[in-house]
Amino acid sequence: MEPEACYCRDQQLSSSAHFAWRARMKSDVYSFGVLLLEIITGKKNRSYFPNSPSLNMVGHVWELWKEDKAMEVVDSSLADSYSTDDILKCIQIGLLCVQECATNRPTMLAVVFMLSNETTLPSPEQPAFIAKQIHKSDEISISGGTKSINEVTVTMIEAR
Repeated sequence: MEPEACYCRDQQLSSSAHFAWRARMKSDVYSFGVLLLEIITGKKNRSYFPNSPSLNMVGHVWELWKEDKAMEVVDSSLADSYSTDDILKCIQIGLLCVQECATNRPTMLAVVFMLSNETTLPSPEQPAFIAKQIHKSDEISISGGTKSINEVTVTMIEAR
């Protein structure tokens, strides 16, 4: 095989491996954020919250965060052991890790820095994969059900 061909093939593998590594890093951050929020709430992400419009724990925490009521979701064993500021910091970091736009999620190195230091944290944006309940008053449906606030576009390719 020609040396130039080997170099090109190695460069292709390097760039695709780098892309896969970066994608893995962002999904690992997302998973860490879910785990952090599960620890804080004492609930699994698939838990049901009857008085919340969200059908999962991440969505429920997000709704309470927006209303400045995030401490309502904290497991009682943590609330007695840690300061409100520390718990809110962990909730904010968890929400930063599960943001819908993966490029806005921090790296794990940044997460470790945020957890270890007193620093100003950015405001989290809407998390990914939030499922909400549809109520009878919603315009979309007359009957109860679920909807996702994530949007999907489907393109159908047809022959002429």
